[in-house]
Amino acid sequence: MTLADLGWNDTFEKEFAPFYKNGWVPARLIRDNKITYGALMEDGAKGFDDVEVVMSGKVYHDAESDAALPAVGDWVALDVGGEGEDTVIRARLSRQTCLSRKAPGNSAEEQVIVANVSTVVVVTDAGPDFNLRRMERYFAVIARSGAKPVVLVNKSDLYSKQENEEAAEAIRELSSEVDVHVTNVKKFRPLRDYFKKGQTIALIGSSGVGKSALVNAIFGDEYQWTGEVNELTGKGRHTTTARELMVLRKGGILVDNPGIKEIQMWTDETTLRDRFVDVDDLAAQCKFLDCKHGKDTGCAIRAAVEAGTLDAGRYEAYMKLDSEIAKLRAQRKKRQMTIERRAKRDHKIKARNPVDRRELEHDLKPRA
Repeated sequence: MTLADLGWNDTFEKEFAPFYKNGWVPARLIRDNKITYGALMEDGAKGFDDVEVVMSGKVYHDAESDAALPAVGDWVALDVGGEGEDTVIRARLSRQTCLSRKAPGNSAEEQVIVANVSTVVVVTDAGPDFNLRRMERYFAVIARSGAKPVVLVNKSDLYSKQENEEAAEAIRELSSEVDVHVTNVKKFRPLRDYFKKGQTIALIGSSGVGKSALVNAIFGDEYQWTGEVNELTGKGRHTTTARELMVLRKGGILVDNPGIKEIQMWTDETTLRDRFVDVDDLAAQCKFLDCKHGKDTGCAIRAAVEAGTLDAGRYEAYMKLDSEIAKLRAQRKKRQMTIERRAKRDHKIKARNPVDRRELEHDLKPRA
């Protein structure tokens, strides 16, 4: 195995160049253990070694938010400690792609799911899990990440051929960019085709749609524990409790994620419009520029829904996503204002002492 097999490329090499003089080595994070991380790094004797590493205080304090902290999939610079000493993350390289969502709950924070991912595979089925509105959310989040979207209509052996194909076609109609495949644990060849040298594939989806069973089949053994699905609710127990990056012998990297209960938006208006071009085109035909697309006079979107040329569910999804993005933007602005007020307060407290005030004025003085 080489660094290239893990996704290393010329861009990462160029960014890392200054770190070599410090004796630091490149590594990719494969696990987040909450307090420590698991990382894969080159080892002269072993080829590659799975090591436990900790984050330096500087990396922690320099991060502007939790999302800027190292995450699974990130490339980092490691300061390898001697015997009995910690191996420390001294820097995180820039992300080439980043799959993230809004953190669950009322937080306005971004939550990184996986960094530097090439393809995001959403696993669903033609039964209880099938939900086009949720799929629209997945596509919006994936579009912002920069990764390629793929959908598996899984567990095809449990449903009729017609049910599977209708589900697949409905998903294709949502996006021209997505690859959609009908699969089951015995027929998952289309998924294998995405595993190539240096390519990172992330599997996401609800709990109980067969992600762990697919992982088991790909690796050829019971790598993950699989759980039963409740026959009444169609929901499964979480069989993957933490995301982990796994390297395949024949090439490719797989990240299996815990079942996602909610996929809240972490995106922007541009991405939303890209996902809803048809609705956005109608909005341009509204009588008033500030049309809220509700009870406003001359609303082209509502007229299309009433005429049956725009699906009511898609219209409702657009309005809900737009509302969530606006709310998130307001929360982030409020949070930024709070941070700025605290910073000003801290400066004032520090400046009460004459010596500190002169030091502060010197620090804030513009540099030529």
